[in-house]
Amino acid sequence: MIHLIAANATAYVQFENLGLDPVALNLGFFTLKWYSLAYLAGILVGYWYLLKLIAQPGSPMARRHADDMIFYATLGIIIGGRLAYVIFYQPAIFAHPLDILKLWNGGMSFHGGVLGVTCGIIYLSRKEGLNWLRVHDFVACCVPFGLFFGRLANFVNGELWGKVTDVPWAIIFPTGGPDPRHPSQLYEAVLEGPVLFAVLAFMFWKTAARYQPGKLVGTFLLGYGLARFFVEFFREADAQLMEFAQETGLHMGQWLTLPMIIGGLYLILTAKGRRQRIEATAGSASVA
Repeated sequence: MIHLIAANATAYVQFENLGLDPVALNLGFFTLKWYSLAYLAGILVGYWYLLKLIAQPGSPMARRHADDMIFYATLGIIIGGRLAYVIFYQPAIFAHPLDILKLWNGGMSFHGGVLGVTCGIIYLSRKEGLNWLRVHDFVACCVPFGLFFGRLANFVNGELWGKVTDVPWAIIFPTGGPDPRHPSQLYEAVLEGPVLFAVLAFMFWKTAARYQPGKLVGTFLLGYGLARFFVEFFREADAQLMEFAQETGLHMGQWLTLPMIIGGLYLILTAKGRRQRIEATAGSASVA
C-alpha cells in the first residue's frame, strides 16, 4: 500500500507549492516567526475575550485580576510548556541545561502549559482571595484561541505532520519524506480551536454552567483530551518516541491526555454539588 501511495505521490499537494514561510517578517537584523506570533495572538485575543466574560454578572474576578492573570498565564505557558516538553519528549536536553532556554530547539508541550497556567491561577487566587476553580472556568473558555493559532503555526512550519495516507487532501511535507501525509495539524486546529470554543461559548452564554464551579474547565479538559487522543491516531509519533509508541500502543500525547480526560469528567460530574449563590464581582446583578 505504501509503495502504491508513493508511486502516486505526484497527485497530492506539495507543501512547498502552498507558498508558506515559517518567517513572518525578516528585516535582516530582526526575524519574527509565525510561531511566535501565534503565541502572542493567542494571549492577546484570549485576554480580549476574558474581558468580555468577566464583564458579566457573577464574575469571579475584576479587571485588575485579569490584567495580572495575563502575566501569570504567559509565565506558566512558557515555563510549564518548556519543562514538560524536555521531560517527556526530549530528556536528553538536560545534559545541556542551558539548552532548556532555547525554546526554538524542540518546542513546547501543551500539557505542561496547562499545568503552568494552573499554578499561576492558583497562586493569583490565593493571593487575592478568589475562587480558583471559578477563575479556571473563565480562563478555560479563552484557551481555544491559542490552540487554534498554535496548530496553524505548526502547519506553516511544516512540522508535526501525520501518518502516510491516500486521502485526497494529503500533503507531502518537505521533512516527511516523499510520501503524502495527513495534515494532522489542521485536524487539531479545527477540533481544539473553533469546535471546542463553540462548545464552551454555548455553555457559558446559554446555560448556567459558569455558576457551577469546575464545569467549564472540566469540559475544556475533556474536550481537548478527546480531540487530542483522537487526532493522535492520524499523527506521526515523534521520531525519538517511535519505539515508545510501538511498545505501549499509544503515543506519548495520548498517555498525557488520559489524566485530562479523567479529571475533566470528574469536574463535570461533581460541578452541580459546588453550585452556590454568587455575588457579582463584575457586572451589576447578583446571581443565585
